[in-house]
Parts: sequence; C-alpha cells; structure tokens
Amino acid sequence: MIIRLRELILPLNHSEKQLKEAAARRLAIAGSAIRSLRLVRKSIDARKKRICFSYIVDLEVDDKLSLPEKLAKVIDAEEQEGAVHLTPGTKHLAQSPLLAGAGPAGLFCALYLARNGYRPVLLEQGQDIDRRVKSVERFWRKAELNPRSNVQFGEGGAGSFSDGKLTTRIDDKRIAYVLRSFVEFGADEEILYVKKPHVGTDVIRQVVKNMRQEILRLGGECYFDACLTDIKVNHSLLESIIINQETEVPCSLLVLAVGNSARDAYRMLYRRGASLIPKAFAVGVRVEHPQSLIDRIQFGRYAGNPRLGAAEYNLSHHEKEGRPCYSFCMCPGGYVIGASSEAGHLVTNGMSYRARNSGVANSALVVGVNPTDWDNRILGGLEFQEKLEKQAFIMGGGNYHAPAQYLKDFLAQLPSHSLEGSLATYQPGVKPSNLWELFPAEICQTMQRGIEAWGKKLRGFISEKAILTGVETRTSAPLRILRNENFCSVDIENLYPCGEGAGYAGGIISSAIDGLKIAEKIISTYQKPARKVKINSNNVCNAREL
Repeated sequence: MIIRLRELILPLNHSEKQLKEAAARRLAIAGSAIRSLRLVRKSIDARKKRICFSYIVDLEVDDKLSLPEKLAKVIDAEEQEGAVHLTPGTKHLAQSPLLAGAGPAGLFCALYLARNGYRPVLLEQGQDIDRRVKSVERFWRKAELNPRSNVQFGEGGAGSFSDGKLTTRIDDKRIAYVLRSFVEFGADEEILYVKKPHVGTDVIRQVVKNMRQEILRLGGECYFDACLTDIKVNHSLLESIIINQETEVPCSLLVLAVGNSARDAYRMLYRRGASLIPKAFAVGVRVEHPQSLIDRIQFGRYAGNPRLGAAEYNLSHHEKEGRPCYSFCMCPGGYVIGASSEAGHLVTNGMSYRARNSGVANSALVVGVNPTDWDNRILGGLEFQEKLEKQAFIMGGGNYHAPAQYLKDFLAQLPSHSLEGSLATYQPGVKPSNLWELFPAEICQTMQRGIEAWGKKLRGFISEKAILTGVETRTSAPLRILRNENFCSVDIENLYPCGEGAGYAGGIISSAIDGLKIAEKIISTYQKPARKVKINSNNVCNAREL
C-alpha cells in the first residue's frame, strides 16, 4: 500500500539516506520495510532560528503492516495521478476544433484534445519559439519592436519570458497532470515536489517546443503568424473566423486563449456584441535589489548555501478602505525586461533563467486598480493601461528606454539624476526619472506607504542600491469574457473563452488547468471531428514546415 507521511523535518545538509531513516523512525518500522519513497513536497522551514527542510513523502510498504491512522494516510493510485475520467460525447463535430493562442491555456487544451484524437488546429499570431526569441532579443538590443511577436505574443505566451513559476492558489487535481507534462517535455523532476517550483525561461522555451511537436505527432496542426482578426456569427453560432484580415476559415468551435495583452481581440469581441465586463487588476513598477542582500534578509547566516538557492519574498500591504499594494511575480537572480507589444507603448516584466544567477533580484511592486477608476466602462481598463504605457514611453525618451528611479529617491519624491553604475538590468536601457510623474498621486502614495512598511519588516529592503523601473501593467486581464457553466460564451454557444486572457486564470498553472477543463468539456460533449482543418494561406507559417 501507499501511505503519505507529512512534516518530516531534516537539517539543511541531510542525505537521502537520512530521509528514509526519518520516515522509518516516525512509523516505528525497519527501513527495509519501506519498498520505495517518493517525494510529494519539499519546502524550506524557517520558523525557528535554524533553517531546515520539511518533507511530505509517499511510501510504499507491505499491506500487512498496521500503522496508526494519525501518523499516515493511505493514498490510492488515482489520487497520486490526479486522473480525470471522461465519457466521450455524442454531438456531431464537423471539423477540427480551432484554438487561438499558444500560451499555456491553448497549448494544454490542444495537447489534451490531441491525446484524445480530436486533431486540434492551433493558431498563434506570433512566431514559433526559435524565431520569437530572435525577435525579442533584437528588440532588447536595438529597440526594434515586432508588434505581432514579442514578449507578450508568440509560442508559449508571456510565460516563455518569465521566471517560469509553476505555483497556483487553486486546489485542483489537474495540477499533477500539468506538472508531469512539463517533466515529460523537458523540465526537471524536482518541480513535482518542491513547494515553489519554477523552470526558468530557458527551460520553458524547450518545453513548449516539445509540446507543439507532440501535438503535431498526434495529428494536430499548428500555425504561426496567424492572427485572429475577426469572427462571423449567425444566430448565436460562430460560423467562421478571419485570419490576418483576409483568410476565412470555417469553424465548428473556437477556443479563445489569446492572453491578457490581446487588446485587438478584446475590441473585436466588443464590436461583435460578446458580453464583456471590466475587472480589477494592478499596475506598478519593478524593484531590483542585489540578490545577496535578499538572501541575507531571508536566510541570515545560511545565505549562500547552494541547497537553498536564491531567496524570494512575497509582500503585501493593505490599509483599511485603501488600495492593496503587493509584490508580484518575484524573479530571484533575474532581469527586468522590455515587454512592449504595441508601438509607442512601454511595458516591463521580470524574467529568470533556470539557474537564477544574475546576481540581481527583481519583483513587481503593484497597486490595485478597479473598474471605478474608469467609470466601469467595459474597455476602460485597456485605456487605463494604455495611458500609463504611453506616458512611460515618453518619459523614457521615446526610444523604448524605461523611466527608472532609485527607491530612496522615490520615497523622498525626488527625481534621480544619474543611474550610471546602477543595478538596472532593463533592456534596451533606462533613463533617470521621477516616477511620481508617471502614476496618479494616489497610486504613488499607496506604493510609498507599502515600501515603508516592508522596510520595517525586511530590514535592508530600503537599500541605497535598490532601483525602480516602470511601468508594469500586464498583471492580469483588464476584463472578463462572460461564459456559462459549459465554459461557452453566454452569447456564442460554440466560442470557449479560455485562460488568463479571458479573465479566468492567473499564471501558467491556472491557465493550463483552464485549458484542460475546456478540452474535457469538448471531449465529453462532441464526437471526434469528421474532418481535419487545413489552413491554406501564404501569410501563415505551418509548423510542420519548420
């Protein structure tokens, strides 16, 4: 039988043998009685003065062993695997499902459909990952922006240029499926058990490429440079879609997984009468510190121990009746990157490689905004973002350099005059500025009070070297595409809004899970497609030809 054992505490430099011995001692059995040991969770325990590791493990032991129920919980195989059992549907599906967007939601939806014989057709407005990386690096070096393929758009979605965090606040058994898929396609097995798994931008790029190749192997199709520009609806049914403003493709159903930066898609849906509602999100800046400083703040005398890696933090400050202020998407040992997707707009984001070894820690510091800030207008959140991004572009000099300011200058409401020799990692470059000229006063005041509170909590956080770079606007979708209990649009019964861009997820894992849920709904509703869709256009890139 398989039993689960929790809170096994071991010293920082313990051996694998000691873990098994600790499990045997807890159960009062011989080590030889443990046939196998599988790590379920590994986390850092810093509750006392001494830093240790805390484990949850699954042990295979003899069925005849009698163990106290309070010590060990029996786990069945299905619980371990996170299995989802489906009964195939009976509704006729004339042709392959179409999916717009090759981020986590679209990729995992397509992968699951392909594995069940539904031959999905995946459409992505950006480039495949290899060409996309070249486009992004050209932007960082030369400030030459490709509006269709950049940090926001292209194979893998925005997560391909991130820390590759695989954490989520939701509790869903599909998490196991997502993590195992990442391992299958190239990620390290440790993501299956570490408390805060990440894969890094370098690894996630290879993972999404391998996923695409598996979709193709299973009979699916994938097209890049294929932007969804319009839809044709007849009596609440989506009949066809338009790609690149010229190629019409018949459509039996469409999964819309375009990401939270697809403003053209939002505006197109608004024109076509789809039900949208504005939603809250957050805006702010990126803050950078020496990674060694964050390590000392978090780990004390244990800082630098290779088994601990680069330290993280997670901060929040919420005053009564005030706006929330919090850290977001912290990237240990990472970089602040240019993440613009529109000409004349400046956007920042954070990114780390697997090794997290840049020597600089960065995180978004953001303040919540909500629909009352734009009079509850449906597209008001987009316009709020755009106004900040245009102002940041102007403040940076109109060449995609970003406005930046030392943290201490920001707290004193004084402009920074020189950033020579600073920590700033943002590319194409930074310009010394006063970020109080970027945001509404209330947002700056909230951020100021939050930073001052965090400086008391994490001594050293308000450092002479710490620097702020703006602007961060793409924390989550500024609106939600309304859908019913069947995951379909409330207005168009064969349109499936999906993932973060539709307003139903936040991050890689929850987006992937939303994609899986929609794939499951399609499989349980429809028969396998009667025919396969092929896109015939000179303006798209067929992945089979790459």
